[in-house]
Amino acid sequence: MNFIVCVKQVPNTTEIRIDPATNTLIREGVESILNPFDTYAIEEAVRLKEAHGGTVTAICMGPPQAEATLREAVSLGVDDIILLSDRRFAGADTWATSLTLAAAVRKMGEYDLILTGQQAIDGDTAQVGPGIAAHLGIPQTCFVRRVEEIKPCNITLQRLMEDGFDRVRIKLPAVISVVKEINSPRLPSLRGKRNAKTVEMKVWNADDLGLDEKDIGLNGSPTQVVNIFTPKHDKLVQKFAGPAEEAVELVVKTLSDLTKRG
Repeated sequence: MNFIVCVKQVPNTTEIRIDPATNTLIREGVESILNPFDTYAIEEAVRLKEAHGGTVTAICMGPPQAEATLREAVSLGVDDIILLSDRRFAGADTWATSLTLAAAVRKMGEYDLILTGQQAIDGDTAQVGPGIAAHLGIPQTCFVRRVEEIKPCNITLQRLMEDGFDRVRIKLPAVISVVKEINSPRLPSLRGKRNAKTVEMKVWNADDLGLDEKDIGLNGSPTQVVNIFTPKHDKLVQKFAGPAEEAVELVVKTLSDLTKRG
């Protein structure tokens, strides 16, 4: 079976910077990591390959530096890697991103299952996985906590819900977005690290995917960030001095007054 994992390189959450002109993340020169949620998708794809045979291909859309993320995926068991890199992809929202990833999947040819992480830590939208399915016109399921059974024509899953889980069976090919409860990602193996250094990486741009410039990147994004700001937090501080009993009475009275007003 042919498994595809869509991964993302994200900025380290402690070093996020915003371009004031475009209101998009500045990725150049910022420490980047493999999106933590995607490690669970990689692990599940590798486990499925080990159980049923086939290959795992990782796709990442990003700047040239995203190569490091793809090679990390190889160290975790991925076989082939594809980087979608083009300045015209910059500024893409979830719609344009999923459209681009779907075009790459079409170019690859035959596939059985596409896996993504639950969400990316730099956006938290959880929209790209379903978006890929919509562009490809195939079934999808989110919040997958377990793959129970996979056959050539369908897959049976457990979908996490607030009060338990649903058992879902969908036709293949399909897209699933997995949650961290699905497995425990492995550490890179020595063999995987060696493979990561030598595996050939394909690099595709917009022309390779047959995409029009108006449909991708910032131009093809129907949603755009208008303004970004840090919320103001006003703090009201009062100091109560005097004997403990009087201070307690003052605190209780003040809290009571605030409750009544608010």
